[in-house]
Amino acid sequence: MYPITPDGRYFLVNKRLWRCSNPSLPDEERQKLVKELMRARRDVKQAKSDLDDNALKSAREAINIAKIALGERGPVWWTDGSPDYNRHKVTNTPYADWFTSLKS
Repeated sequence: MYPITPDGRYFLVNKRLWRCSNPSLPDEERQKLVKELMRARRDVKQAKSDLDDNALKSAREAINIAKIALGERGPVWWTDGSPDYNRHKVTNTPYADWFTSLKS
């Protein structure tokens, strides 16, 4: 597992923050969206193998749509007005002290 920020908004990979899925999504909807995301990722792999640029574009668009629906991209799912640090280096965010505490 990857470390998750104390507020549950991000997980950490290679010193970068990545937005977590919206925790208020119903389990059934989340499972459906994750299946769509995995299908689109398989479609990307196939399109690359087939050298099919149109299929690749469609598959990448499907990934983006699923990630937005999951809350991992697009508008943030929290409502307190906090900014989004998705894909930011953790040491350049308010989570830097939390990150430093992980090393202890």
